[in-house]
Amino acid sequence: MIRITDEELDRFVHDDLPYGDLTTRSLGLGAGAATMVFRAGGALVASSTEEAARLLTRLGCTVTLAATSGTRAAAGDLLLSATGPADAVLAGWKVAQTLVEYASGIASAAARIVDAARTMRPDVIVACTRKTFPGTKAVAIKAVIAGGAIPHRLGLSDSVLLFPEHRTLLGEGSMAEAVRRLKSTCPEKKVVVEVTSADEAEAAAQAGADVIQLEKFSPAQTAAAVKRLGGPGGIPIAAAGGINAANAGAYAEAGASILVTSAPYSAPPVDVKVTIMPATA
Repeated sequence: MIRITDEELDRFVHDDLPYGDLTTRSLGLGAGAATMVFRAGGALVASSTEEAARLLTRLGCTVTLAATSGTRAAAGDLLLSATGPADAVLAGWKVAQTLVEYASGIASAAARIVDAARTMRPDVIVACTRKTFPGTKAVAIKAVIAGGAIPHRLGLSDSVLLFPEHRTLLGEGSMAEAVRRLKSTCPEKKVVVEVTSADEAEAAAQAGADVIQLEKFSPAQTAAAVKRLGGPGGIPIAAAGGINAANAGAYAEAGASILVTSAPYSAPPVDVKVTIMPATA
């Protein structure tokens, strides 16, 4: 479970409401009761609806959550509803709506890539990179998981990925020595090696890499590399660089067992329709 802390949710609200809601206060609406309903504006994969519900609850609303993260919703489907003092409803309205729209946009984009890839290869893994916008990682990682993908790397501290840039700094003939050193110093970690040519891929395999990541190979180049390295049952091949819903199927068909992508993080927010009305007794 990815947990966004209460402190983060409070910060989201504080960013929008540092000194109260001037309009609502000036209209004298705070004492009345209101109901707010969130519905999908189109087909989407929901994400961070739980956080929206917690945020509204912390403001004093009573919330019914209809669609948890990972739910595939159609246009008009209920996502959540909240009832409470009008000032609480209005305070949480846009923050909760925006959170769900952006998170569900990421989840929906991830799901499109997963669906496209698994049409060609049901066991392919879509892995999303660490390239989230700073400050949004927990929401973004929860969203890609909701969309059926997995995190590729959560950051520099959790995994071993040997880049060409590392080898450049190490000097000539560094591939085998670098892999040996990483396996020696990080015995519990798989060593992933990113390569930019078929010859580098073969050198990485000979050096003992656990996974070979092909950077910006075309699907045809990926297929050739997979064949050269022993076929689909050989060393796991990750395709990276420009992977999206339009080409994911081609890379999966080419034999890549892992598709590494940052594309979901730049997806536009989905449409969530919000209706606010006086609460009925």
